[in-house]
Amino acid sequence: MKNEIIERFIRYVKVDTQSNEASETVPTTLGQMELAKILVEELKQIGMEEVTVDSNGYVMATLSSNTTKDIPTIGFLAHIDTATDMTGKDVSPQIHENFDGNAIMLNADLDIVLSPEAFPELPTYKGQTIITTDGTTLLGADDKAGITEIMVAMNHLIHHPEIKHGRIRVAFTPDEEIGRGPHHFDVDTFGAEFAYTMDGGPLGELEYESFNAAAARLIFKGNSVHPGTAKNKMVNANKMAMEFHAHLPESEVPEHTEGYEGFYHLISLNGDVELAKSYYIIRDFDHEAFIRRKEKFIAIANKLKAEYGEDKIILEMNDQYYNMKEKIEPVKEIVDMAHKAMKNLNIEPDIRPIRGGTDGSQLSFKGMPTPNIFTGGENYHGKFEYISVESMIKATEVIIEIARLFEDEA
Repeated sequence: MKNEIIERFIRYVKVDTQSNEASETVPTTLGQMELAKILVEELKQIGMEEVTVDSNGYVMATLSSNTTKDIPTIGFLAHIDTATDMTGKDVSPQIHENFDGNAIMLNADLDIVLSPEAFPELPTYKGQTIITTDGTTLLGADDKAGITEIMVAMNHLIHHPEIKHGRIRVAFTPDEEIGRGPHHFDVDTFGAEFAYTMDGGPLGELEYESFNAAAARLIFKGNSVHPGTAKNKMVNANKMAMEFHAHLPESEVPEHTEGYEGFYHLISLNGDVELAKSYYIIRDFDHEAFIRRKEKFIAIANKLKAEYGEDKIILEMNDQYYNMKEKIEPVKEIVDMAHKAMKNLNIEPDIRPIRGGTDGSQLSFKGMPTPNIFTGGENYHGKFEYISVESMIKATEVIIEIARLFEDEA
């Protein structure tokens, strides 16, 4: 299993599948469709049935039941795209066998070091095989680790028919990183009563609570005049954007929050005197607090409109997803089953809220409750991303054990 995991994972991360929020196509980048087609062929090769990929890049496949028991169809999902935070082009993964727990020089030329000082959890992987970047790209374990684990688990179940299981559906989806993953996902066609996303982080993570999430885009229209004759004439759009941001609580940002604390996050800010644009995400676990956060954005925008003019500020805000706890709690037994699977494998479950989003957030509201399970990675979305192969093996075993438990306890 270890060799298969490494080989598949390395193969998948070398395909550039970074999504693109500026694109209106589905998927938003050609690389995602390239990997989707590769996965279709590999699913067929291992013996999966009903293997399809649609024009939007959604891959689906079936592992038929090998038991006479009446068991609900369960699903396992992972997303094909990688994050927009850092390039996923020309990924050059570095394999470190029997890791010694000390700092790793990722790139000597650029002096990029993965160190225990910056990442205190690093020494806990001593003795394991870890895969890192070369310091110039992200790794893409989010979520090609999830894809790998699902593929290897299905291959294992096919070659070990003595492990009884019900009907299993798998899916690989595009554009999760920009919040569009489930937009074209056909829950009815997929046909699972519930599912699990393999999209978490370190060993043991088990999540069924997510943020309520919104995105906000602001346009500030200024008036550019030569600075030598600008008195009472110039309106600086950059300063308007800064003034808007100054009205937000300094402590309610990602770098100062944890657990169940919500935040406002300025993703990007660019412009000049004449025109400035800012992009925020708004997050909170509590729905009422989420509403208040959005109302605060509207109130600040209205305040500045009163000062600068109604047409000088444009605010566009849209909800992205909601806390999936609302839809999963009524069927909490699916979380309990994943919890039991981990305990059976001597994995200590780490149940915590997702301080981010997964496809499961939206899929749960589309009628398919979908909690989230670890994949084994750390430091996603950047050059210090790495993953433990041993944790990937454990995640693969969790998939197999969940399938077995549903049959065994039916």
